[in-house]
Amino acid sequence: MFTGIIEALGTITKLDNRGTDIRLTVSSQTLDMSDVALGDSIATNGVCLTVTDLGDNFYCADVSAETIKLTGFAHYTTGSKVNLEKAMRPTDRFGGHIVSGHVDGVGTVSNIIKHAEYIEFWVKAPQEIAKYIAHKGSITVDGISLTVNEVNGAEFMLWIIPHTLKETIMGNYKVGTAVNLEVDVIARYLERLMLGDKAAEPAKKGIDMAFLAENGFLKK
Repeated sequence: MFTGIIEALGTITKLDNRGTDIRLTVSSQTLDMSDVALGDSIATNGVCLTVTDLGDNFYCADVSAETIKLTGFAHYTTGSKVNLEKAMRPTDRFGGHIVSGHVDGVGTVSNIIKHAEYIEFWVKAPQEIAKYIAHKGSITVDGISLTVNEVNGAEFMLWIIPHTLKETIMGNYKVGTAVNLEVDVIARYLERLMLGDKAAEPAKKGIDMAFLAENGFLKK
C-alpha cells in the first residue's frame, strides 16, 4: 500500500524488450535505497512494481504486457522522468490517502492555466471511471495523492502549488500528456456494497427481457 506522497524523482535509464514484456531500470539520486530489498514494491508513476534487481541508486522491475496496455508505460522512453514512492510501513505517517498502485485508467491533461500562486490543471478521465471522481474527493495522478477541486463530466480540475510542481513530474506536464489515474478505493468498495445480495450473482452480458423488465422498459 502507498499514500500518494512522492518521495523522490527517478529517470528511466533502460528499457529491455523481452518479447511481450519489458524490464525497466529506474535510477534516482534521491530515493533512499538502503531499506529496499528484492521483492519489495515501489510505486513508479503510480504503478506498483516489484523490485527484481537493485543497486545503491537504481532498481529494476519487470512490466507485463497487460500493465503496459493499461497504463502510461506505453508512452515512456529512456530518459522519461517518473514519480517514486516506496511501499508504506505500518509506522509511517499517513500523509495522503489509501493508494494501491493499481491504475484504473489513463487520463489526458486537457488544459493548463497559470495563476499567481498555483497552476490549474484539467485532466480528462476515461468515461468508465468518471463516476468515481468527486468534488473534494481524492484521486491519484501518476502516483500523487491530490484533491479534486472541480468536476465537469469526465474532466476534473486540480490546483497545484509550486512545491508539488518542484517535487514531482507535474512541472513537466503539457496539454496532451498521458497520466496514470487511480480512483479512491473507497468509491470502488462502496459501489460493490450497494449491489447488496446481487453482488454474488454472475455478471449479466448484454440486454435480455429480464433486464428490460427490471429497469422499467416493459410494462407488467
